[in-house]
Formats: sequence, C-alpha cells, structure tokens
Amino acid sequence: MIRPECLILLLFSAPLAAQTIANCPVFPSHNIWNTAVDKLPVHPASSAYIQTEGPDQPLHPDFGPDSAIPYNIVPANQTKVAVAFDSGQSDPGPYPIPANPLIEPAIDAHLLIVTQDECKLYEIFYAHQATDGSWTGGSGAIWDLHQNALRPDGWTSADAAGLPIFPGLVRYDEVAAGAIKHALRITVPQTNDTYVWPARHYASHLDDDTTYPPMGLRFRLKANYDLSGFDPKVQVILQALKTYGAMISDNGLPWYIQGVPDSRWDDNILAQLKQVHGSDLEAVDQSSLQGGPNSSLANDPNASNRADVPFSATMNFDLSLAPTLSVTLTGDATAPTISNLNDGNTVTFLICQDGAGGHAFNWPSNVSGGLQVSTAAGTCSAQSFVSNGTKLYATTPGMTNM
Repeated sequence: MIRPECLILLLFSAPLAAQTIANCPVFPSHNIWNTAVDKLPVHPASSAYIQTEGPDQPLHPDFGPDSAIPYNIVPANQTKVAVAFDSGQSDPGPYPIPANPLIEPAIDAHLLIVTQDECKLYEIFYAHQATDGSWTGGSGAIWDLHQNALRPDGWTSADAAGLPIFPGLVRYDEVAAGAIKHALRITVPQTNDTYVWPARHYASHLDDDTTYPPMGLRFRLKANYDLSGFDPKVQVILQALKTYGAMISDNGLPWYIQGVPDSRWDDNILAQLKQVHGSDLEAVDQSSLQGGPNSSLANDPNASNRADVPFSATMNFDLSLAPTLSVTLTGDATAPTISNLNDGNTVTFLICQDGAGGHAFNWPSNVSGGLQVSTAAGTCSAQSFVSNGTKLYATTPGMTNM
C-alpha cells in the first residue's frame, strides 16, 4: 500500500508559479493572485454589487497596441534613486529607475519596475521626473516577489486598494501561450469605504451603502458563459476570468481590465471582450482562502490539484499544469520529457500500469533519484521531487501499492 505520508505529498505538493518575469516568480504559487476561484461560492451580495456597478455595461479591455500599463525590467545592480512621495504610506526606497523608463501615459502615470534575479517589484503612482533629474510620486510600494507579505493594514500602494498592480495585468505572451493562470485587475465606478482581504486600503466615502462592493472583492465570469464564438486569444482572457476572476483594485470606469501595451495586440480582436457585460459576472466569496490576516498566502481550494497526462512514448510532463501529475501507462514510456521546472517548487508523480501491465517507464535525464516503476498490472508508483530550476531531485524514496 502507499504509505500515509506519501498520500499527504500527493495531496499537498505546492503548485508551480502561475507566472514568471525576469527569472522571478510573480509571487509564490499559493499566493491569492495565483489561486483559482472557480469552485468558490457566489458572494451573497453579488446581485446588488452587479446592479450598482452596471449590469448593462460592457467589459472593457484597457490595453492594446499603444495604451495600457507598461513595465520595466532592470538588472539587480541598477542604480537606485530617491523618490519624494506625497503619501506617508509609501516605501521610501530608493527605487531602481532606469534612464527613460516606460511610464503609463494616462493621468495615473504608473511606473512599474522588476529587478531581474533580485526579484523585487517597485511600483510608483503618479511618477514624474523634474528637469533637474529628481523624481516625485504620489505613492510607492516595494514587493518581494518571493514572499506573500501584504502592505501594513490601512496602507495604500501604487494602487488604491493597497494591492500590487503587475500580477493582475494581461500580458500578450501569456495569451499567446494559451493560458493566464492568475487573477486580473479590474476597476468599477464606486466602492464603499471598506476593504476585504487581500486589499489593505479603501478610497471611498460611502460609509453606509453596502450595495457597493469593497476594495479587493473578486468577480468572475459565470461558468456557463459560452466562449466558443470568440477569437482564441479572447477565449484565453475570458477563461482566466472564469477560473481566476478579477480583483477590484481601484475606482474607475465600469468593468475595465488592465493589461500591458504590446504592438502584437489587435484592437479589433480585443473589442470582442465588450460582448461581455456586467450581468455576465458574479461576485465571489473568497474569504475561505484567507490563510492569515497579514499574508496573501491562500488556502488551497482544490485539495488534490492533480492533472492527468495523456500517455505516449514521448509524453511531456508540463509542471505548470498541477503539483501532482499522473499517467496510466498503456505502452512503454521510452523518452518522456519534463517542462516548466521552477526553482524550489515540488511535484509528485503518480505512474500507473494499465490492466495488462508490463510497461517500462524511463525517467527523463533531468530527474535524479527516480524510483523503479512497478510493471505489475494495475499498480501505481508515487514519488515526490524538488526542482532547482533545471533538474528534479527525489525527496522521497517512492512507493508502489503492492
């Protein structure tokens, strides 16, 4: 039999980072931004929230070839400069601002910077450079992309809700790859003067109208909404809204989702998003995910997180699919491969024989310590590994249900 500790590994191996940038995870895999909400209950006030924010208003892509919120990638040794902030709820820095950085052209003038390898995210609201070269900003926040830390309670960031901006942006490369595996950033016209986890700040004076949602509330596209008629790139965005939803990060125009400018976007294709209206969305109660009041670590809503891999002699184990990957051998696995290894993450393999059995399994060359998979009919072998980014190393000897 498979030992209990092996079952625990099967159930709770940490999933891989939902997105990466500049050799960095965009927050840990169990961060709330990277957690699916498609199985969570509808918020009891969902209908009221949709009604006040605009059931007939269309979803709007606030990004395209030329406009949106850009970001900058700089080396870890980029020279840092002082920034004078208007808000005392700002991280003082200094900030690694490069020469001629990309800044959001809109009035908010967001400046986003990721330091390569150092893995820190620097975000500034209303960033401006004076003629003498000095920098000012409305507010600023610094995030360690390896950590789940929240802002101090009650603090803003470069966003009204006290949330980071970058992890909620739609990026073209993700869409082209076929999946967005994180929540999106969304604005609505008005919110009340409260906020819910993981938000830390509000920007409203509606203190007695609970028909307006709080900052940090999450909306998702209804599960039964038909995506088949949309362009494949639009389907990727809408599927993300079904699976991961979108968090209210600021007050603004109704149902605006933000992304990164990219010359490869086609505005005519993105306009298909406007076929979706507020009435097609629903508010989500994500309170069950809260792992702690001062952390963005999320409880796992789907305990097993297991994905089945179709068998072939040269099948690929894509580690971005789930923390537990299983396959039933119906022939010899002569040259399987493994992709999307991320440093420090763990994965468990469950390799089973079909009713005939006798099928060989050869571990890929970038796996160290793989167990001898049983060839007995109907048996399953399980083993867990940790990655250093290029190889997998066995953390358990593995077991077979003999």
